[in-house]
Amino acid sequence: MRVSLALAAALAVQAGAALAEYPEGPVTFLVPWPPGDLEDVLTRMIAEDFQAAYGQPAAVLNRPGGGGGPFPGAVEVATSPADGSVVGSFVIGVPVVGPQIGIPELNPNPFTPVGIFLTYPFVLATSGDAEFQTMQELATYAQSNEVLLGHFGAQLTPTQVSFALAHEMGFAWGADAAYDALDCNTLASGDVDVINTTIQLIMPCLDDVTILAAVTGERLPLAPDAPTVGELAPDLAISLWNGLFVPNGTPQEVIDRIAEVAQATIASERAQTFAAETGAQIYWQDTAAATAQIEGDIATMGRIAEITGQ
Repeated sequence: MRVSLALAAALAVQAGAALAEYPEGPVTFLVPWPPGDLEDVLTRMIAEDFQAAYGQPAAVLNRPGGGGGPFPGAVEVATSPADGSVVGSFVIGVPVVGPQIGIPELNPNPFTPVGIFLTYPFVLATSGDAEFQTMQELATYAQSNEVLLGHFGAQLTPTQVSFALAHEMGFAWGADAAYDALDCNTLASGDVDVINTTIQLIMPCLDDVTILAAVTGERLPLAPDAPTVGELAPDLAISLWNGLFVPNGTPQEVIDRIAEVAQATIASERAQTFAAETGAQIYWQDTAAATAQIEGDIATMGRIAEITGQ
């Protein structure tokens, strides 16, 4: 028994040492988007706090191309060692769509979520003097009028939701087009009737536009009267979120250490101030909650694909 107790004590010491050793060297947080967007700013906050907490260099590396494929940044994380040295900061498309589009490194899903921390404040918005001021009024108006939709790309989750929502509400967009910028000027110019954009980009003219719906999990504080898509069509309840991911097989104690810092960052005053200024929804969903979220989103995206035929 004494030998067993001694062995157990030695193993406990070794486990504690292993935990204390992570991170043993530099850690890269890989963002598969250009710098400057919401997820990039928040990931940089997490990296700064990570470096301060653990005393090892932590840098953010941008690998553009992560929205709808081919996900070069995600592939880089998938093929990195499962030791926490590379952490992916991914949108919903990476774990939900990535395994379905023929990229060998992403099928089956090679990632374990550390946690989800951000929902982009996507909305459907129109001019404040448009002939429709609710989604129900839009559905009626579109029966006899062509309504033009502007979006950031047909493959993006909020755009797909916009297509499916129209179908579920009994109308079709007269036409749609992708734009590099969707802001106050887009609506003011009359180029489109409805834009699928983030509330951050229309904050300067928020008093002059109408938010028809929020493509988010909960109503946005900046547009409390606008229903979420999930309220209008429960089967389409989905949003564009971002989370931290590591390769499968990464030790739990490593995941816990990353999560500890990230959760503290998201709760910090500077992150909360950033959220208030941009309209972003920030929170922390741990590994279990994030895994459940992904499973539910895969089912929802399947329904959306059936509706849109894409």
